[in-house]
Amino acid sequence: MIDNLSLAISHGLMLLAAFLLLRRPDLDHEPGPNDEASKAKPSKWGKPGA
Repeated sequence: MIDNLSLAISHGLMLLAAFLLLRRPDLDHEPGPNDEASKAKPSKWGKPGA
């Protein structure tokens, strides 16, 4: 029982981490050398544009 619970918790946390990483908007855009610095709106989580 405890083995199943620990597996469910660890896999659930990895799923949550993957979901939060994949929905970041900066994963879809790679700035080029001639692009302007983006005006990232401030986020309540961490540094803007990080």
